[in-house]
Amino acid sequence: MRVLLTGSTGWLGRTLATRLREAGHSVIGLDIAPGPDTQIVGSVADRNVVQQAFASGIDAVIHAAALHKPDIVRYPEQAFTDVNVTGTLNLLQAAKAAGHDRFVFTSTTSLMISQSVRDEAGDAAVWLDEQTGPLAPRNIYGVTKLAAEGLCRIYAHEHGLPCVVLRTGRFFPEDDDTHTAPLGENLKANELLNRRLTVEDAADAHVAALNRAPELGFDLFVLSAATPFHRSEVRELKADAAAVIVRYFPDAADLYAAKGWSLPSSIGRVYDASHAERRLGFRCATGFAQVLDALRESRPLPFTHDPGYTSPALAK
Repeated sequence: MRVLLTGSTGWLGRTLATRLREAGHSVIGLDIAPGPDTQIVGSVADRNVVQQAFASGIDAVIHAAALHKPDIVRYPEQAFTDVNVTGTLNLLQAAKAAGHDRFVFTSTTSLMISQSVRDEAGDAAVWLDEQTGPLAPRNIYGVTKLAAEGLCRIYAHEHGLPCVVLRTGRFFPEDDDTHTAPLGENLKANELLNRRLTVEDAADAHVAALNRAPELGFDLFVLSAATPFHRSEVRELKADAAAVIVRYFPDAADLYAAKGWSLPSSIGRVYDASHAERRLGFRCATGFAQVLDALRESRPLPFTHDPGYTSPALAK
């Protein structure tokens, strides 16, 4: 297929472009920043740019372009509406007009985090899956991504365009701008227990969604590394996460100590990706177990950490 990939210069886009070509697809990249995988430089918010992309003969769309949470301090709220909502609508309208049978939309687990969930004030970890609600996103990023999900649902149910929505957990390579300890690789390793996946797994999930969209019609999936935890453990995870972790991984504390790392003492939320495993047939290849394997065998860690990474669109 000839796949229009929006956000093709970004962290996910560049990995996804490679995965799509490996699967035998042709990739037409669209991004506001130039890059080796981007043939069309422009914004999805511009209907003329979208029409230009479709004029080249497109069979399917993977819509990964967006303004993200770090962009809140750099762009006005209207820009989020223009890119994340109007841009999605422009692509859906064009795909419907072209008679497509698949549309994949990159969403975010961030829209599931209300202020109360973020505060983690309760005595139990919050278990988050596709049934979690009512949703109350805490910023313009989450609000606009939730609105875009709604547009995908409408176009699937009312216009017959199969749409798959992927709510991805964290996969960014840079440091977290909201945490002070632990930092860097230690934090990313910890998050693979409950809220993170690798960019490679995120890309592979999009390819799986592209393949399965016609038979799924519409579906929405939380994407994160498979958690080892069970819903029955939410109070233990909040009170003493390290004890629960060692129950599953007896040598984790020693491996961490040798690295100078710390296990989380408390976990306040867990993303459950089991629906994707059951219905999409996708399970992340990399999780916390693979991190421990790398530590045992003194191999490179199975995820990317790049504290100097800057989004290409913001680097100009």
